Amino acid sequence: MAETKKLYFEDAYLTDFDARVVGRTVFEGKPAVILDQTAFYPEAGGQSCDRGTINGVAVLQVVEDGEMIIHVLERAIEADTVHGRIDGPRRFDRMQQHSGQHILSQAFYEVVKGMTLSFHIGDEVSTLEIEVPKISDPDLDRVEARANAVLFEDREIKTYFVPEDRIGTVPLRKPPKKEGLIRVVEVSGFDYSACGGTHCRRAGEIGLIKVTKADRIRNNLRFEFVCGGRALRDYQEKNRTIRQAAAFFSVADSDVAASIEKSLAEIKALKKKARKLEERVASYEAQEVIHAAQGKVVQAVFEDKSPEEARFLAVQVIHRAELIVLFGAHGENQSHLILAAAEGLGLDVRTLIPAVSAVVQVRGGGSPSLVELVTTEKDKLSPALEAARKFLE
Repeated sequence: MAETKKLYFEDAYLTDFDARVVGRTVFEGKPAVILDQTAFYPEAGGQSCDRGTINGVAVLQVVEDGEMIIHVLERAIEADTVHGRIDGPRRFDRMQQHSGQHILSQAFYEVVKGMTLSFHIGDEVSTLEIEVPKISDPDLDRVEARANAVLFEDREIKTYFVPEDRIGTVPLRKPPKKEGLIRVVEVSGFDYSACGGTHCRRAGEIGLIKVTKADRIRNNLRFEFVCGGRALRDYQEKNRTIRQAAAFFSVADSDVAASIEKSLAEIKALKKKARKLEERVASYEAQEVIHAAQGKVVQAVFEDKSPEEARFLAVQVIHRAELIVLFGAHGENQSHLILAAAEGLGLDVRTLIPAVSAVVQVRGGGSPSLVELVTTEKDKLSPALEAARKFLE
């Protein structure tokens, strides 16, 4: 079948075009067409495909198959002559991200000699894997400054094809992966890359490049970044968050971090103080439990205690009296059973687990004197504890 003429190579800003249907097929269960020419960019080289319509029918996916471009449709179309319309804002967003990636990759190489190993343009953020084990904040600032300086200079971004036997004359950042006629994207005097993606005409159209996150991956670093409109939205959202935090603490924006640090220190101190008070309360409560005990077994399901509080009370009881404790308590997502016994009784409470497991599905374990089990079947705590009591009897 004849190749599809790629209009996006000629004009990345083209969003409307006419074409003839030269083939029909089915792709992954969906109807699809092949056109004699198209402005729809297929998914390739880390850049996602375009979205839009053909004769008003949504284009779900665009796939490159050799020299043909397959357009996967929401439903079949019968016409042989069609009009295609690209989602313009989405296309321009991808152009900003892809052009920004080229500039950011070269900036990483210039500043820290970090080669780009892979990249991906996502719907919200894009990622770059750079061949460096670590990077300091000042060096990352230098990378961003270098990249954005190219934007501020509004350098021209050119695309052209070079025969394979002459590609050695172009100072490419990385060797090309394809053979034959190779498409070069040049950020004037700064970066040269073999690339088939859609790009801005000038660096100034990218607006801004901002790295937002860094993670380790395969002994390298993976950076999340945003460009253009995405960078503006990211700044707006974060600035809104800072303003809200500043209003909450009644401080200036620049003092938010210090206020948070101070509040965390105060919370830590209060938690420590509260823990001591809880221990004192639990000590008194343990005495009440011991005084009210009838026989050697104390059994209860608490509705007003957290699992941690129930466990601490159980420990307090068995340290003060020769008793066996069977407690239940509810956590946020699951319920807990605490089985405990004073060491002087010579009982291994782990022997109670089979009796409990016969009533409710549990997981967990512990020591001879204390076992903690968890379950999602909160309504079965009482029957499970009763089964443990009967086993003891």
